[in-house]
Amino acid sequence: MARILSTFFLLLGLVFFWHCGVSDNPPKADDKLLAKVYNKNLYLSELEGIVPEGTNANDSVLMVTAYAQRWVRDQLLMYEAERNIPKDLNIDKLVRDYRASLVRYNFEQQLVAEKLDSTVSEAELKAFYENNKDQFQLESTILKCLLLKLPPNAPQNELNKLWYSRNNADEIKLRNYAKQWAALALLDTEKWYKLEELAALLPKGTLTSDNVGSRREGTLSDGDFRYYYRVLETVKGKETAPFEYVKEQASKVILHRRKQELLERWKEDLYQKELRRENIQIAQ
Repeated sequence: MARILSTFFLLLGLVFFWHCGVSDNPPKADDKLLAKVYNKNLYLSELEGIVPEGTNANDSVLMVTAYAQRWVRDQLLMYEAERNIPKDLNIDKLVRDYRASLVRYNFEQQLVAEKLDSTVSEAELKAFYENNKDQFQLESTILKCLLLKLPPNAPQNELNKLWYSRNNADEIKLRNYAKQWAALALLDTEKWYKLEELAALLPKGTLTSDNVGSRREGTLSDGDFRYYYRVLETVKGKETAPFEYVKEQASKVILHRRKQELLERWKEDLYQKELRRENIQIAQ
């Protein structure tokens, strides 16, 4: 606070006085007025914590000035907004409705956190997938692919031996090689990627929707890096997405449905309980 106070007198252009009126921010003892917009006042005490400890005087001035400038603009916007409220706009009702929405949302979130079973079994996921395949149509081609991006000084003979090996033990050696030399390494044989994501990592035209089916493997160089890629599996756009690719999405859909069902059951149970207690009256 002392640093802000010491730089206050440098803010000569910061104090704005417009139409006089009773402020809804009563001044505090020995407080300093930084800015005013009609009957809205900004005092120095309200900026406590705005300037971090250790900030030099010049930076303190900039921070306080920027804060006050934003505050003034916000107050002017609010003033104009309030002046231009449509006559048929019921602000009080909007506030009540908004408050009710917040209270309801918070309660529903609490209810869901306490009562929702968030465990989705593999069997449930697969059953949902099989029964709703029409919901899992791909928009674009996806593929499983191995990819290495290597600098020119990476040992090529060692890599060729590991890259073309079909020995499972060499997979670990390849990963260790990639950790040491690769600028980029995608070596997860089970991960699906969108074609456009992989295409962006390779020299232009290497993999496209037109050639991905036939260009299964290759090595190439763009002068700066050498690339090794191998397409393991492809599923084209408009086809049904593989289960593993949409597994997480299916889980979210299942949980969302459970949530909606939980809330509807809870509301119905509450309704029936209060009906039996005769706390509900419905005009006939």
